[in-house]
Amino acid sequence: MSRIGKQPITLPKGVEATIAADSITVKGSKGSLKSPLFAGITASEDNGVVTIACANMGDKKTKSFFGLVRALVASNVIGVTAGFEKKLELRGVGYRAQAQGSNLNLSLGFSHPVVYNLPAGITAVVEQSIITVAGIDKQQVGQVAAEIRAYRPPEPYKGKGVRYVGEHVAMKEGKKA
Repeated sequence: MSRIGKQPITLPKGVEATIAADSITVKGSKGSLKSPLFAGITASEDNGVVTIACANMGDKKTKSFFGLVRALVASNVIGVTAGFEKKLELRGVGYRAQAQGSNLNLSLGFSHPVVYNLPAGITAVVEQSIITVAGIDKQQVGQVAAEIRAYRPPEPYKGKGVRYVGEHVAMKEGKKA
């Protein structure tokens, strides 16, 4: 049985959850997010506490969705109250970034600039060589950060590229004479 799924989710002030037959919608000060309810999984709300329940614990597939649904709803509650952010660091001579509206202009050592269109609900702020990607949807923030990093991942010889702040890149030794 999922230990994560059994834990109740406490809703902070200003956050409300609407439970439908196949989804849970969480509304807060930053927006609203919707999570699916899979077959065999039910949810209930009591005085600002959301509880997830599993109807058939003998079914392996239903049991696997039990903890997933609870984790998704808990992430949505955090997203609509505080939001999520990922920080990326540019390392390399001439590597620059500039945020212009819903576009992120990147100079990553290519012969052309890379223009990344930010999806709705995601913002990017650039301070020196640090790009901060922020939004309310945890999955979407992580996906955008991964797509930006994929343009020029850090290489193991000089360490140049786009990396997460605090990411360790194992450096290799160069050719020996």
